[in-house]
Amino acid sequence: MLYNVYCDETCHLEHDNSNVMVLGAVWCPQSKLKEVNERIRQIKKRNNVSEAMEMKWTKISPAKVDLYKDLVNYFFDDDDLHFRGVIIPDKTRLNHERYHQTHDTWYYKMYFDMLKVIFSPTDNYEVYIDIKDTNSARKAKKLREVYCNSMYDFSQKVIRRLQPIRSDEVQIMQIVDVIIGAIGYENRRFPDGFVKSSAKQEVIDLIKERSGYTLRKTTLLREEKINLLSWEAGGTV
Repeated sequence: MLYNVYCDETCHLEHDNSNVMVLGAVWCPQSKLKEVNERIRQIKKRNNVSEAMEMKWTKISPAKVDLYKDLVNYFFDDDDLHFRGVIIPDKTRLNHERYHQTHDTWYYKMYFDMLKVIFSPTDNYEVYIDIKDTNSARKAKKLREVYCNSMYDFSQKVIRRLQPIRSDEVQIMQIVDVIIGAIGYENRRFPDGFVKSSAKQEVIDLIKERSGYTLRKTTLLREEKINLLSWEAGGTV
């Protein structure tokens, strides 16, 4: 089976005033991709927004909350769609010197921890990461080296492709953005007096209800719909 895997991240920089970092990926059989992207376009049309509009966690508002809840329900209703995420709840506890590594090296290890649960040596994968900056191509090349070496996939047959893409050009990437945004928001420590978005909280509550998880803890390893690892600094990495 050939699968497409779409990856994104939030609050991944070492010093960005956020306690939490989230890496996430949504994957499905490549043969189903056209159908998935068309269903997402239909959701936009049904909610009276342009198909070209990019759905992002940061854009959720009371006026558009039904659009995002529609997207979340579609993700849970489609058996071909799966999510895997890694939550780092407290970046302030990171001690890279202790493990003789840079933040960059640790970041690649976290990415591998996210994706290794998805990959099977008997299947093939094409992996796409959201373009963040001019370093995206270098990051993609490095990630593929890390994965292939760690999986003994030296001939790079399991991971057939790993490349950056623009999230606004691929509908399914917008599911990743919304889910990791919800997980990050649920785990973030906000300053005193901060007024949370009621619309965003509605979306979070729906994800928690549909998944049966708090979005704060590690799920069972074989969980197939919303699979989460909550990684604590001072652990094995």
